[in-house]
Amino acid sequence: MKVGIDVSLIEVLKKYFGFTSFKGNQEDIIKNVLDGKDTFVLMPTGGGKSLCYQLPSLLLEGTSIIISPLIALMKNQVDAMRSFSEDDGVAHFMNSSLNKAAINRVKHDIMDGKTKLLYVAPESLTKEENIQFLKKVRISFYAIDEAHCISEWGHDFRPEYRRIRPIINEIGPAPIIALTATATPKVQHDIQKNLGMLDASVFKSSFRRHNLYYEVRPKKNVTKEIIKYIRNNSGKSGIIYCLSRKKVEELTETLRVNNIKALPYHAGLDSSTRTQNQDNFLMEEVDVIVATIAFGMGIDKPDVRFVIHYDIPKSLEGYYQETGRAGRDGGEGNCIAFYSYKDILKLEKFMQGKPISEQEIGKQLLLETVSYAESSVCRPKQLLNYFGEVMSENCDNCDNCLHPKILFEGKDDIVLVLKTIQLVKEKFKADHIANILAGNKTSGIKSYSHHLLDIFGKGGNKDVNYWNMVIRQALIAQLIQKDIENYGLLKLDKKGLDFIEKPGSVMLSENHDYSDTDAEEDALSGPDRSGAADEELFNILKNLRKKISKQINLPPFIIFQDPSLEDMAIQYPVTIEELQNITGVGAGKARKYGAEFVDLIKTYVEEKEIIRPQDMVVKSVVNKSNLKVFIIQSIDRKMDLEDIAAAKNLELSELLDEIEAIVNAGTKLNIDYYLNNIMEKEHQEDIFNYFREDAKTESLEEAMNELGEDNYSEEEIRLMRIKFISELGN
Repeated sequence: MKVGIDVSLIEVLKKYFGFTSFKGNQEDIIKNVLDGKDTFVLMPTGGGKSLCYQLPSLLLEGTSIIISPLIALMKNQVDAMRSFSEDDGVAHFMNSSLNKAAINRVKHDIMDGKTKLLYVAPESLTKEENIQFLKKVRISFYAIDEAHCISEWGHDFRPEYRRIRPIINEIGPAPIIALTATATPKVQHDIQKNLGMLDASVFKSSFRRHNLYYEVRPKKNVTKEIIKYIRNNSGKSGIIYCLSRKKVEELTETLRVNNIKALPYHAGLDSSTRTQNQDNFLMEEVDVIVATIAFGMGIDKPDVRFVIHYDIPKSLEGYYQETGRAGRDGGEGNCIAFYSYKDILKLEKFMQGKPISEQEIGKQLLLETVSYAESSVCRPKQLLNYFGEVMSENCDNCDNCLHPKILFEGKDDIVLVLKTIQLVKEKFKADHIANILAGNKTSGIKSYSHHLLDIFGKGGNKDVNYWNMVIRQALIAQLIQKDIENYGLLKLDKKGLDFIEKPGSVMLSENHDYSDTDAEEDALSGPDRSGAADEELFNILKNLRKKISKQINLPPFIIFQDPSLEDMAIQYPVTIEELQNITGVGAGKARKYGAEFVDLIKTYVEEKEIIRPQDMVVKSVVNKSNLKVFIIQSIDRKMDLEDIAAAKNLELSELLDEIEAIVNAGTKLNIDYYLNNIMEKEHQEDIFNYFREDAKTESLEEAMNELGEDNYSEEEIRLMRIKFISELGN
């Protein structure tokens, strides 16, 4: 099924979606779909899966059938597609929420050839009247979203998904594209087999999300810490996950008492309340949703800025899926989990009484979670490894990379633990072993006369918490096993016994110390948005977007996403034509929503007397006073120095003359943002230390001689001299 279209895909992408380049595998996937081939797509949340079927739908003849699991998700995606087009008939959904008249309108648009995308739930697809109707429709292809729901091994198994292939056969075969964000090789094979597409072209994207910051924190004063975090990130959207409905309700109430706009979401609420709470979150009426894992799969909100886990989740697969809801627009996304081993013990208790095979699977999943929480290894490295992807370098954007744990040799302490387990005949749990080694005469210890053992108190210089940590890390290293049938009893297998005879090096890690408040806030801040945008204008544009969203009853991000607003606050577009050059703004969206935005920006630019990048042309004689103000304002907005120089028709050396004059006159300027882009930190420190410790004068010539012309350019030394005078002199 080749497409008779000469226009390039990039032009189509720009026209409809406002982007000038594809992400990752998107272009190859789209070409594969346009060629009529079955396609399997494994791409993390935020990677741009939807575009892989949205763009081909617009180009191919007929209507694509998008099979999606949740009504809320369908509505979001239909609204999004309509925002890209001037004709609302371009996308529809068909599900149980529609009345007869609405369904007839949908069918009419489809038969008229207006509708390029039809979203249906698997339950609606199986209805006989819908099957008979779809037999009359020219179907371009089928897209199965959240395809992991097909597999019994997937984390969101939906039995009705396994009936999709027979229904497709009955309606009429067409190419299939199956898409999911999380699938192990076993789940992937199950999806392809069930859909009869084992020969499909497979596209796997990296699970790495560079904009996500990962952190695991000790579970102390959690509610207080969460409140502090939200207050430090006022106005940002976030999701907080709890394991129980009771905790969801309690935490929501506490947040509201503390003047935080929050709502609960869990399966115990009636359907209309859940829908209303989710809509309030999408419409930015509330900042925070506190939820059980029931919340999320149907959420298509790109600007979720933080995902907090009050309780550690049951599996890393679930954890990755939930954290993936942060920063889907490529902006800031902080993923913070609070961890206590007591929570793991609680989850283990819940498994008691279940079939042994189920307990075994649950035990392995929990072991992976404990390993992730307690390990000193780069967090994304561990997550990628879990999905079978190798990441060679550290991320430098997680707590373990930014605040490395102290490692120490632990083989002697592990041997002590193993010998104690052996001595008590492998009949006791971790706390009991830890108390023996710490020398605590608890009632349990005394009732078994274990305080009389020679090994009792051998580790008395450390407390019970320390010995529990050693036991857990020995479990992770699989030197100790937990008995399945008597869950929690510590056992030794051959690996543990061999270790007693011939101990090898085992590096243990201390827990992070978060007692330093400033460090804590730094760690929680995560990655920030680019500092280049005009923050005042950005916030004004967000308020306008929210006002319009209320008027038309659509979520704000459907109008323009945050990266588009940020680009507007850098470029200052004042016409619809200029607006179409903003990232993520296509022609349809610019015409549909743009007028109020460009009018607002035009007024703002005039009132503030802003020189826009487009206005950076050669000027006549420069007014020195205006030039000084322009330079200071531009540096405050973190403009590149080359752009500032070009705006005023100056050479870079002339601009540095002006900046030196400003700094020498006593004004403090922060050019770190520019220095960090052009110079290694080590080189910056060398020059800074020269001026602080060795320089007898501020002479550039002396500095060049001392530091070496081959090592540093004159421009680099001038810039560092500006930084030095500004920081220490002003």
